Amino acid sequence: MATKAPAGQLTEEHEMIRQAAREFAQNEIAPIAAEFDESGEFPLETIRKMGQMGFMGIEIPEQYGGAGMDTMAYVLALEEISKADASHGTIMSVNNSLYCYAIYKFGTEEQKQQFMRPVAAGEKIGAYSLTEPMSGSDAATMRSRAVRDGDDYLITGRKSWVTSGPVADYILLFTITDPDKGAKGITAFLVEADKPGFTRGKKEPKLGIRASATSEILFEDYRVPASQRLGEEGEGFKIAMTVLDAGRIGIATQALGIAEAAYEASLQFVREREAFGQKIGEFQGTSFKIADMKTRIEAARGLIHSAAWAKQASKDSGGRYTLEASMAKLFASETAMFCAHHAVQIHGGMGYSKELPVERYFRDAKITEIYEGTSEIQRLVISRMETGLR
Repeated sequence: MATKAPAGQLTEEHEMIRQAAREFAQNEIAPIAAEFDESGEFPLETIRKMGQMGFMGIEIPEQYGGAGMDTMAYVLALEEISKADASHGTIMSVNNSLYCYAIYKFGTEEQKQQFMRPVAAGEKIGAYSLTEPMSGSDAATMRSRAVRDGDDYLITGRKSWVTSGPVADYILLFTITDPDKGAKGITAFLVEADKPGFTRGKKEPKLGIRASATSEILFEDYRVPASQRLGEEGEGFKIAMTVLDAGRIGIATQALGIAEAAYEASLQFVREREAFGQKIGEFQGTSFKIADMKTRIEAARGLIHSAAWAKQASKDSGGRYTLEASMAKLFASETAMFCAHHAVQIHGGMGYSKELPVERYFRDAKITEIYEGTSEIQRLVISRMETGLR
């Protein structure tokens, strides 16, 4: 675990990217969010625009197509995007923290140029594939296989719940190369979606984040050069867990954006809606909901910023920030559900209607408690790190 970084001050550059993200999100994303949620269509046009603005590879150096900024810039921008639409936030988070971060940290120069640069620039879409139909939180039980064949590997198997799977150009894939070694037999590969042996499976009909396309992917004697292996054989589990630390900061930030959107909608509603001759915000039962929502949002923001500074410090120290990331992800995701639930309740019947976005916030919030490590897994990680017990 990295030494906890001191709370840093936001710079002018931080404020600039936050403002740029806020303006883009409210002008370009918010007006189309409901439409894309309803259709489930992937919002490729706005994702391309986000890439042009540097949002798809914020921490990646400019020489590799990114914006060359720090972790705090990433969470500030992602918060604004997710506040307008969690689906766009999901796509942005996967591109930045699961895909690009992994290649930047563990990839060769050739891999960075071929597989990271176009994704960081928003020209291509990246995905991360760890989960399988019978392998979720327990990644060591995966059944897909990669067998060495000369200078290549032949991959066979089925992966599931691949975010951006239906549209991804490149996928960071984790599969077994040595079944006898369990987690130490997992290896990571960078695979291309347009090669023989690769098939996109069924698209998942999800409750929320519907514009963020998710699907199975299938491999049948898919041939991948050994040069596209990320790291050494058997290092896949270590890479996956290291990258998930970064991913959990992204999901925590996405959850914060959802919580803020639900809170702000509720705040406006309680100021305007009247019942029994007064604003409903004057009723104690409603006002206490507002107080609790605001308090949890600010607490979540503090945990996220602490994790962001810890991740930034780890770039120099080489340490981990697992505890900070897990605490931020756990609390922020449960805050998103708390705030979205209260938002629906505050809005009454209208909160249950698709005419207002609060029902979408409610649906979108739930996944933040599940993917990239469920709340139960986060509690397990935190307790084990604190007690030293298994």
